[in-house]
Amino acid sequence: MRRPLVAGNWKMHGTRASVAELIKGLRQLVLPAGVEVAVMPPCLFINQVVQGLDGKSIAVGAQNCAVEAAQGALTGEVAASQLADVGCSLVLVGHSERRQVLGEGDEVVSRKFAAARSCGLVPVLCVGETLAEREAGKTLEVVGRQLGSVVEALGVGAFSQAVVAYEPVWAIGTGLTAGPAQAQEVHAAIRAQLAAESAEIARGVRILYGGSVKAASAADLFGMPDIDGGLVGGASLNADEFGAICRAAGS
Repeated sequence: MRRPLVAGNWKMHGTRASVAELIKGLRQLVLPAGVEVAVMPPCLFINQVVQGLDGKSIAVGAQNCAVEAAQGALTGEVAASQLADVGCSLVLVGHSERRQVLGEGDEVVSRKFAAARSCGLVPVLCVGETLAEREAGKTLEVVGRQLGSVVEALGVGAFSQAVVAYEPVWAIGTGLTAGPAQAQEVHAAIRAQLAAESAEIARGVRILYGGSVKAASAADLFGMPDIDGGLVGGASLNADEFGAICRAAGS
């Protein structure tokens, strides 16, 4: 039985004061026991969040890591080993904003995935298509390529301690959400692609849906057989809304 995961990606939001308020709200949440919960603050605030959530069953992750696992001469980057050292347990790799805006290709994403795993972090591999790609009927082709590049580079065994997040680019921050059946189709295809390499790993890997997830839509999405939780953007900046999404995953 796959344990649901709800992860909040705070993106490039927060000040010390607003993060302190959000921590206070998160500490007051009553979270379902059967759901794993995580938040991914900007790198600047990871230490504040780790300390602020001490004793609360909320994991802390990062939004990105360097292609190199170890410390070194890579100005402006943060190594996976450094993230592990400050208390992170997971890290996003290949988020669409980094692919689209910063030009990260499949090879870079695979290297970051490998770096994260080598330091004991759980990589959360983000895959998803643009609106143009969806309208051209290329959704499964694009998602399959993004997933396949990591499988090809590192082997399907790399997903024994990893998470996949399907985030249609057209639904991120737009208020648009893939319908439950639309999302399930892609999640099922992801699981089938992994199952072609290893049925055991495919059964165990958690696949999250991301893209304007709100409390109102969460229950229907999480009710789908291959959707194992959510990667939540803007709604994770509101503790009450985030808590409602976590409870939806537990029901």
